[in-house]
Amino acid sequence: MADRRLQVFSAVAKYGSFTRAAEHLFMTQPAVTFQIKQLEEHFNTRLLERGHGRVGLTPAGEVVLAYAERILDLSDELESRVSELTDELGGALNIGASTTIAAYWLPQLLEGFKRKYPRVVPRVVVGNSQLTEDRVASRELDLGLIEIVSEQPAIERMTATRDELYVICAPGHALAKHQSVSAKVLKDHPLITRDPGNAIRVLAEEFFAADGIGIDELTVCAELGSLATVKHLAAQGMGFAIASRAAIQRDLRDGRLVGIPLEPRQFTPLEVIVPRDKFRSRLITTFAEYAVSELKQMATADAAA
Repeated sequence: MADRRLQVFSAVAKYGSFTRAAEHLFMTQPAVTFQIKQLEEHFNTRLLERGHGRVGLTPAGEVVLAYAERILDLSDELESRVSELTDELGGALNIGASTTIAAYWLPQLLEGFKRKYPRVVPRVVVGNSQLTEDRVASRELDLGLIEIVSEQPAIERMTATRDELYVICAPGHALAKHQSVSAKVLKDHPLITRDPGNAIRVLAEEFFAADGIGIDELTVCAELGSLATVKHLAAQGMGFAIASRAAIQRDLRDGRLVGIPLEPRQFTPLEVIVPRDKFRSRLITTFAEYAVSELKQMATADAAA
């Protein structure tokens, strides 16, 4: 629906190369060059600077790109809205997900939704919960799946379920013999923590703070954005970490890690968040409601296993 010249221009600006844009658009390079030439003739000015092996934007090109992206986004939204009138959901759905949800909950969620609505194209962006929340609030994303309770006024949240938090450590670690562990017991051992903005880190700090222990009183041996790296260091005996139950099931079964409940028990919420908007599309609403329902069922089945 959108002007093909704008689509081509946007791709060249994104990839910084006529060749890469052509590959992405399944076009020949001369065809890409022709579309850009037509657009520049339309505006009677140069939009791109060629040189040094990469294509850059002129000041006029930056203005055209800003409007092109808005036009292309509106075109996608138009396709989605008209599709809804035919009672057949379709179009792009921009989803943000925390790292844990993306790895352990989202695959099954997307599989089920795609089977029901094959014309929907999920586009997933993975980041920590705080980053995902901010992107949904600014409408960069259609919705998010996070592990913190959102208080942003620009966001509407739906609580799907919750997942219990465990201390994880190597089988030979001193903590492994405990049936449960308090903040005071954990204080004496090195902590492998998560990156700022990560929901598990926030909950862990709140857990220690509730017992009067500040983060500066803990021995932090690593601060990591990758859950896989957190689990690897914990399995190698470098320290303990705190992780959700869903993220450690295979490691517990394989004997790589030991999982110990916190005392008192702690849980991470699984939240579906959407921008607060009275004109929200049926596609976003349908996926949000589906995600809440399916996450509840998945949690129930996991607890019974």
